Amino acid sequence: MSRQRQWTLGLVAVVALVGGGITAIPPAQASPDCSASRTASPACATGPRASTFTNPVLWQDFADIDIIRVDDTYYYSASTMHYSPGAPVLRSYDLVNWEFAGHSVPRLDFGSKYDLSGSRAYVNGIWASFLSHRKSNRTFYWGGCVDFAKTHIYTATAVDGQWSRHTTIDKCYYDAGMLVDDNDTMYVAYGNTTISVAQLSADGKSEVRSQQVFQTPSNIGTLEGARFYKRGGSYYIWLTRPANGQYVLKASSPFGPYTVQQVLLNMPTPIPGGGVPHQGGLVQTQNGDWYYLAFVDAYPGGRVPVLAPITWTSDGWPRITTVNGGWGATYPVPNLPAPPRQVKPMIGVDTFTGSALGPQWEWNHNPDTSRYSVGNGLRLSTATVTNDLYSARNTLTHRIQGPTSTATVALDLSAVRDGDRTGLAVLRDSSAWIGVKRDNGRNRVVMVNGLTMDSSWRTTGTGTEVASADLPGTRVWLRANADIRPGSGRQARFSYSTDGVNFTPLGPGFTLNNAWQFFMGYRFGVFNHATQALGGTVTVQRFELSTP
Repeated sequence: MSRQRQWTLGLVAVVALVGGGITAIPPAQASPDCSASRTASPACATGPRASTFTNPVLWQDFADIDIIRVDDTYYYSASTMHYSPGAPVLRSYDLVNWEFAGHSVPRLDFGSKYDLSGSRAYVNGIWASFLSHRKSNRTFYWGGCVDFAKTHIYTATAVDGQWSRHTTIDKCYYDAGMLVDDNDTMYVAYGNTTISVAQLSADGKSEVRSQQVFQTPSNIGTLEGARFYKRGGSYYIWLTRPANGQYVLKASSPFGPYTVQQVLLNMPTPIPGGGVPHQGGLVQTQNGDWYYLAFVDAYPGGRVPVLAPITWTSDGWPRITTVNGGWGATYPVPNLPAPPRQVKPMIGVDTFTGSALGPQWEWNHNPDTSRYSVGNGLRLSTATVTNDLYSARNTLTHRIQGPTSTATVALDLSAVRDGDRTGLAVLRDSSAWIGVKRDNGRNRVVMVNGLTMDSSWRTTGTGTEVASADLPGTRVWLRANADIRPGSGRQARFSYSTDGVNFTPLGPGFTLNNAWQFFMGYRFGVFNHATQALGGTVTVQRFELSTP
């Protein structure tokens, strides 16, 4: 994924396939959607297993996919840009049902702009990066280039354990993919159009050698998003033509020479209104089957994962299994052992009873850790004096579940102070929120829209209050419903309650921006900032993400 991308986002079903790379199967019967709430259907629970799955396997924004298997467990890493912690890792036992496991980058320690301290880092930070596992030392490796400058590598012995920085290499391995070879040598494939391979030292802390291995021909255009594999003695570099094609390089040595084949171009999408499946990575199951987990541009919601089986030709080239000439909306479930347990739902209720936030949460930039606490609710003390939500620290975000979902947050307002602004936002480069303004000793519930950024992610509008109501008492329930089906004209709607049961709509519908340039999709954001002085606090007693 790069800023050099120059393409038209294909938001309609696209033209027929070009070239090879395709095998076909007949359409399959759809299965229930277990990706949101795995108790919604008996087929999602332990017991009789569904025979098919439906794409997207998870309708949340997890882009720039890397996917690996370690023994009987699958791990999925994604980009997060300016959100902290960064580089989330998801876990699955069947490639279809996923849960949050942790983050590879505990804090964006790449400069003060990531702290919203005088400057900002919107659309910087964690871009396409790699996740790998080294059997020799039973260690997970995450690596990515930040700010086109240096490559940072983090390690952990368990994805849900403590990650720490292993090394920083003074070179940008742009859109990198790692391969740990059979002899334990670590290689990294990287680059945009000019593709290179680096060999790392035995301890994985420095570069031993690097060389260009492929120059993309002009008739293909741009290739990036590298993933690096070995199969049957051949080396493969998996590359995307953003955002409508996928290509693969093949060689008998990690340093080439490589030959190229097209895997897909303008393949019809499984998501109505979405873009072409592309980028992502390959994984081999413990039974020897191969799958491709790609993503589809599905704005305003972001980029969502889709899964398809892969077969191989007799001379070792991968082919996507299609349905009716396109990426299937459904496929047979992977032939895998029954999972050891049911994964945790990607939606539901959080009452913040533990000692730390769960991995489903990410802050907008690094938080001021002295200004929040968890346990018997989430206490958010104001961390910034500003009238600009985009410059306010400690806005806590949660991905929106597609195609539509609702966030409801219960707030205790007893410790807010005059000038404080707290609430629930639908957050992106064009935003709106419902919340509470405390002024002159009085609380009002308000709906604000018109929060905007320009193409350099500078604030151009701090919002306009378009509806309000007096708010007696010190408790309020705020609700935002968002329709993130791909396309224009999708809306979010806001409401509030003073008893948690009866909700009153507030303000007009807010039309979501479905342009791709911000890359990250809309999120729900819970915030509390001051406009006069620090010292106020709001307690988030409950957050619920639900689907119809």
